[in-house]
Parts: sequence; structure tokens; C-alpha cells
Amino acid sequence: MREKEASNFIRNIIIDDLEAGKYDQAITRFPPEPNGLLHIGHAKAITINFDMAKEFGGYTYLRFDDTNPEKEDERFVRLIQEDIEWLGFTPHEVRYASDYFGEMYQRAHILIDKGLAYVDDTPAEEMAAQRGDFTTPGIESKHRNRPIEESKALFEQMKAGEFDEGELVLRAKIDMASPNMVMRDPVIYRIVNEPHYRTGDEWHIYPMYDFAHPLEDYMERITHSLCSLEFENNRPLYDWYIEHTEVEHQPHQYEFAKLQLTNTIIGKRFILKLVADGIVDGWDDPRLLTISGMRRRGFRPEGIKDFIRATGVSKENSLVDIRQLEFFIREDLKLVAPRINAVLDPLKVTIINHPGETEMLEFDLNPENPDMGKVLLPFSNEVYIERDDFEEEPPKGYKRLSPGVEVRLRGAYFIKLEEIVKDEQGHITELKCSYDPATKSGSGFKDRKPQGTIHWVDGKEHVKASVKRYDLLVPDEYDHKEDGYEGLNLDSIHRYDALIDISAKAAKPYDRFQFIRHGYFSVDPKYPDELTFNETVSLKSSYRG
Repeated sequence: MREKEASNFIRNIIIDDLEAGKYDQAITRFPPEPNGLLHIGHAKAITINFDMAKEFGGYTYLRFDDTNPEKEDERFVRLIQEDIEWLGFTPHEVRYASDYFGEMYQRAHILIDKGLAYVDDTPAEEMAAQRGDFTTPGIESKHRNRPIEESKALFEQMKAGEFDEGELVLRAKIDMASPNMVMRDPVIYRIVNEPHYRTGDEWHIYPMYDFAHPLEDYMERITHSLCSLEFENNRPLYDWYIEHTEVEHQPHQYEFAKLQLTNTIIGKRFILKLVADGIVDGWDDPRLLTISGMRRRGFRPEGIKDFIRATGVSKENSLVDIRQLEFFIREDLKLVAPRINAVLDPLKVTIINHPGETEMLEFDLNPENPDMGKVLLPFSNEVYIERDDFEEEPPKGYKRLSPGVEVRLRGAYFIKLEEIVKDEQGHITELKCSYDPATKSGSGFKDRKPQGTIHWVDGKEHVKASVKRYDLLVPDEYDHKEDGYEGLNLDSIHRYDALIDISAKAAKPYDRFQFIRHGYFSVDPKYPDELTFNETVSLKSSYRG
């Protein structure tokens, strides 16, 4: 007998079903619409579906809900599959709602034959008004009792493309007085005279999701149809279609809470608007928590899945702090990302008493993971440091380079300021320093303590790169307005012409590094001709798990 978990009610349901002999394995599905790309919320649904099926000896279908040809794009089908593969999941099979159009059409005829569906030509606005509201029952359409043979003939004409869009619909005949609004004679089929990316002009009618969903589950023999809580109110309609369309296998729908994160836009319509208006750099903009955006930013799938599994499977909606996601990404990267020196705002330092010959110094690629090995980096009489690692008039408690103090160059030597070089405008262009050869890192001396330790990059051998750091696109106080961008932090990208140590010479797209003192960064795949890094996550967080 498997042990149940209080934090995962879906897992407990599956255990009960298997122990009762209802099923011998768990079969699930993930049903995205190919009208945009997937985001962090979808990543949760993917992980839950694949995890549950795998644990209980079953499998998961990837099923594209392609019932709306006006908005769908075959490009999204390919990219969604790439997203799921990158997350580390392999579907048992890729299916499409369009695979089942023929059988869905026949099941709709079953409802008409039973007197449980009718063709209605009531104008859309009038039909909406007839539905009533939560305190007022709906009004039955004058076509509700249309003869069965007449509805069948009209439905066949709809399929043949003999009517304009919006002229007729097929509706289920349920209960116009139901307290559940979705049960008030919902539309089953509507006319769409647009070619479908898979079926071409074969169909002029397309099923509504609420009708297609349970029938697809039936045809794929899904045992546990897992949905977000927004579909809880639609479950009676799901069950009604299953009950009345004469299916042999009866799937069941279960709802779990969506993953909702602070400081995050996940609505596909709004993301599409941001992309179309050029506010973001495509669906894979690193500021978006789309799966492709997280990948481009440098997240690893392991960190994303660790975060999702830690948040659990709940029946109650809640808001998760985005810093919790960042915590898991940081924890995942710290053992796998090599450490390198990167100077984002370079200030030249000339070591005036250095002999001039380049010396190779040895560094651990990752002190927390010795298995990653070591790297040799050059050190000459010219280095670059961060401009803000020097203060001519330092504030109290300043722990970096300033007049009259010694600092250590990380992994190298102590240096001391000798001269400040400025241009005609008074801007500092160079520091001339001396170094003490006896203070080489690892020499074991204890008689002197430096003011602080600063990182550096050799001035003669280094790599030039463009580096992008990010603020939150969605600030804490943002109040989303559907038609505008007021309140978004549109100035949320900060670019630097950086110098990086030579261990970045062979960096490839998506390679990840920890820039000493700056954070984690990843090579941007969109710029093959210019080495570009995206900030993945900072080194520190205020979140505590």
C-alpha cells in the first residue's frame, strides 16, 4: 500500500482508485492550445500530469486543443513540443483535437437524436441576454423544441459550409433555469469559415472546448483529467456530456490550484499584446516567465521542477512570491555554474612595479563543486576592476580600493593606489597602483590584512561581451489594466559593455556562469555574432524557504 501525502490530494485520489481496482495505471494528458507559448503556470500542469502518470505506471498524452482555427499557428505546435522536451518530459503520444473531429460530430448527432441538442439561429447578443444571471433564470430559445430531423438537417448544412459565421449554432438542451450558468443550454458547435492548419477546408463547424474536452479524454482512455480550478464550475457539464453521448469509458475531471506568482504576467492574451506591440523581445523575452523566456534567461529545468514540486498540489488558490522561484533557481545553479570574473563597468589599473610578463594563476571553477576542476587565468601589469570598487573619497566603512589602503585582487596579489589619472573633464580614466609579489594568494602570510577583496579581469587577455541585467517588468505596486501598459517597468533592461576572463572564450548559447559578486548569467542564443549574457538570478535573495 502506498503512503499518502497530505500535500498532494491528486496523488491520494489516484492511490484510492488503484487500490479499489478502478484502474491499473494512471493515464493523464496535457492539452495546450496552439495559440501562444507556454508559461510557468503551464509548467506546473505539465509536471503534475507527467509526474502522476509516471509514478503510477502510466503515461501522458500531449494533446493540442486545436478547435479554433482563427487563432492557431502550426509554429506554436512545434515550439510547445520543444518546451516540453526541454523540461525533461516525453509524451506517450502527440494527439490533436482535430484527430477526433469526425467522432465528435457523430457524438453531437447522438445528442440531437435524443432530443438533447438543437440548432439555434438566435442572434448572439439576444442569446446572451436570454441566459439570465445568477439571480434570474434564463429564457428558453424559441428554437429549443425544433424538430429533431430539422436540427439534424441544419447541422449537416452547417458542416457543409452553407451558412455564414454566427448565423447558426448547435446547443445542448439542458436546463435554462439551472443555478450553474454553464448548464443553461451551452453552445456545442459554432460555424468558423476559416481553413484549419491540419484539416484545411474540410470542416466549417468546430466544437467548443467544453464539448471536445470530455470526448477527447474518453477516446484516449484518460483516467484522471487534471484541470485548473477555473474549470471546477464546468465539471457538471463535462459529466453531462460523458453521460449522454454513449461512451464506454467514463473519465473524471479533477481540479487543482493554478500557480500564481507575484510580479508576473502569465495571461497569454496580454503577452501576445506585449509581443505584437514590441514591448518585449518576443515570447522568449527573459523578463517573461514563459518556458522559452526562462530557458533563454538561463533557468535550468531542474530548478523549475524543484520549485513546482515544492509548492505542492492544492485545492486553494494562493499567490507565491517570485523570490521563492528565484531561490530554487539559485540553489540549482550554485553547484553546476562555473565561477568567472566579469567586470561590467571597467576601470583600468596599471601595476607600475610589475615586470610586465604575463603570469598564469590557478582558480577553482566552482569551490562548492571540486569535481568541476580548475582553470588558469592570465595576470599581467594591466587589469580592469569595477569602477565602483574605487572611491577617491571613500565613505565610512568602505571596504574596497581607496587612497592609502591595500586591497587584494581576488586570487592574486595585494595592490595599493599610487596615482589617479583623470581626463580634462575630471573623470577618472586610470589608476596606477603598486603590488607586493610576496602577497600572492596561497602564500600563507598572516601579518597583513587587506581592506577588502575585489575581482578583476586581465587587461591584455580577456573576452568582450554585452551583458544585460534585469529589473522586474512587473513592479510590486502594478495594477494590471487590460488596454495599456501604465505601471509596467518598461525601463527594466540595463546593458553593459563588459570584460570577462578568458574562461568565457568557448561559451556557447545557454551556457551558465556565476559572475563573481554579480550573480548568475547565461549566454543569450539570439545573438550568435556577439557574445551576450542575460542575468539569470542575483546571488542573494530575501526569501527564506
